[in-house]
Amino acid sequence: MATLRLTSVTLRPAASPSSAAAPRSANFARAAARGFPSLRLAPPRRRGDLARRRAAADAAAEGYATALSEVASENGTLEATVSDLEKLEKIFAEEAIAEFFDNPTVPRDEKAQLIDEIAKSSELQAHVVNFLNVVVDNGRAGLMTQIVREFENAFNSLTGTEVATVTSVVQLESQDLAQIAQQVQNLTGAKNVRVKTRIDPELIAGFTIQYGRDGSSLIDMSVRKQIEEITSEFEMPAVTLDLHCHRESRRLVKNAGPHPLQN
Repeated sequence: MATLRLTSVTLRPAASPSSAAAPRSANFARAAARGFPSLRLAPPRRRGDLARRRAAADAAAEGYATALSEVASENGTLEATVSDLEKLEKIFAEEAIAEFFDNPTVPRDEKAQLIDEIAKSSELQAHVVNFLNVVVDNGRAGLMTQIVREFENAFNSLTGTEVATVTSVVQLESQDLAQIAQQVQNLTGAKNVRVKTRIDPELIAGFTIQYGRDGSSLIDMSVRKQIEEITSEFEMPAVTLDLHCHRESRRLVKNAGPHPLQN
């Protein structure tokens, strides 16, 4: 199964002196209270309720991401915050984690203890820990993957960043990833490029590059792709020989006698 990793390859212009300002403290819970949509949903009653529930979940994820991006922007910690969220995304990839946090029968102090353990082991910033507490308190831990995706979209928009996902059979060298990042920057004109890496043995060799919003653009330089193209070139339509027509043609030629030019 393919695995996802984040590399440290980032291209950006030289920072101005004002961009190095020290982060200021901020309270995520206060920002969240300003911008969150209603998060409690009634149980489905009609056929269209599932679509409405999904739309509401998307809106909730966007609300969390927007509030967190505002805090991180005010603090000057956007990059550190997106890094923290990627750590949380890996942790919450285990369904049991989200199920534990969203289970109303689990005491709050047990949830708080696990949050503390996650915060210490992942070295999360204080406002990210506050964010995690708000998500858990609202029973929305299951939205973590969506929240991370929405936050990355906000981060990319705020910083002029393009994300390129490089999939290969083995981990590529940092200089190779830097060249790929440079190429994506040339193609897109982005100010910054962040590279994520995935390992997929099914590619056989080579690599693919996905970029654009939701990975809409693809550069496929894998051996698997080359094999597929070569195979398609040699595919020929099936030819069916009508034996009856073939025998009838031979009979007509035999009965026709010698050709005049042969006399």
